Amino acid sequence: MSERPDWAVEGRDWPNRAASRFIMIGDLRWHVQVSGPEIGSAPVILLLHGAGAATHSWRDLTPLLADRFTVVAPDLPGQGFTVLPPDHDLSLWGMARRTTALIQALDVQPSIVVAHSAGAAIALRMSLDGRFGEAPIIAVNGALQPFAGAVAPLFRGLALGLFVNPLAVHLFASAARDRSRVARLIRGTGSMIDDRGLDLYGRLLRKPGHVAGTLGMMGRWDISDMLRSLPQLRAPLTLVVGSRDQAVPPSVAQEVRAILPDATVVPLPGLGHLAHEERPDLIAGIVTDVATAHGLLQRETA
Repeated sequence: MSERPDWAVEGRDWPNRAASRFIMIGDLRWHVQVSGPEIGSAPVILLLHGAGAATHSWRDLTPLLADRFTVVAPDLPGQGFTVLPPDHDLSLWGMARRTTALIQALDVQPSIVVAHSAGAAIALRMSLDGRFGEAPIIAVNGALQPFAGAVAPLFRGLALGLFVNPLAVHLFASAARDRSRVARLIRGTGSMIDDRGLDLYGRLLRKPGHVAGTLGMMGRWDISDMLRSLPQLRAPLTLVVGSRDQAVPPSVAQEVRAILPDATVVPLPGLGHLAHEERPDLIAGIVTDVATAHGLLQRETA
């Protein structure tokens, strides 16, 4: 079994495959999908997936956006078909730095950013660093809370320990061959997704390289500095919250809103952590509303 997902095997019928390209930036080979109008002819949306996912997470949302936006969706470093960085820097700062290099190489300036879970922290870090100007950010079940209390070092240490332990990584990947285990893992997030989605997650989770990238990201995940800087955020922030999210408590959005009173909270009753996969139409509607409110799209008239 090869370490990383193979484009000719796991990617053989990858969602939105025609939009995929591979690009070498410095020492990192990225997989990124660019959909919709040609770059420069429409507003650009940057989609950033969460830990353990890849571009497949946006499989049904991308087509809903690509008629009016240029949609840029990368696999984050070490996940999906983007390789693990040689320096193994999967920290928040490292992810933000690498993603900045990607959008610069593509010569795009995102007009709006949609980010899921841990991707939301990357988006906010980049925005605070001035990478997006005042482009609105939509955080879908944003993982915007550090690991809590005294268990935080233990949790990060456990993830990092698994990352550097090839046997543990291979055991996890082997367990993912059991489709029922993948289904239980997804159900544990509070979401119910279709068989196609389960198959795609299973393909990734069976690859030790993808698992190692996810664990490495979790092991180095420290967003404390970003949260302290959050009051300086200039970008409008919309917090989309699935009421059934079992991975990121819905209360996190209210904690962020206490820091940023102008942030907008949009509840999605009955949806879990993968709300954008369960109801991409609802997320597309929210994106359209935000884009219209900020002058990126013209308001439709009856």
